[in-house]
Amino acid sequence: MCKAIEAERGRDFSAPRHSPRPVDLDLLLLGELELRTERLTLPHPEVTARRFVLMPLLELDPGLALPGGASLRDALEALPEGERVDRAGPFPAAD
Repeated sequence: MCKAIEAERGRDFSAPRHSPRPVDLDLLLLGELELRTERLTLPHPEVTARRFVLMPLLELDPGLALPGGASLRDALEALPEGERVDRAGPFPAAD
């Protein structure tokens, strides 16, 4: 489903890996599910290594953890300084 949405939004799958693209969808977590297939690994293998992923996830759910209980906040705090993450717009107010 993610690939279909990316294609609808103009992603060129023949372009080299990691090249610029209009959209990139990744399934990061799905509750407590742990999965490893040829096409999908859950949780995403890099979820704890990317500040630009962890910061917005923790804004949505500050107590978010990996299956097994590892805290994503602890993973964020363990990352080295350097990668800058800027919010593109205001965070929507909670209802």
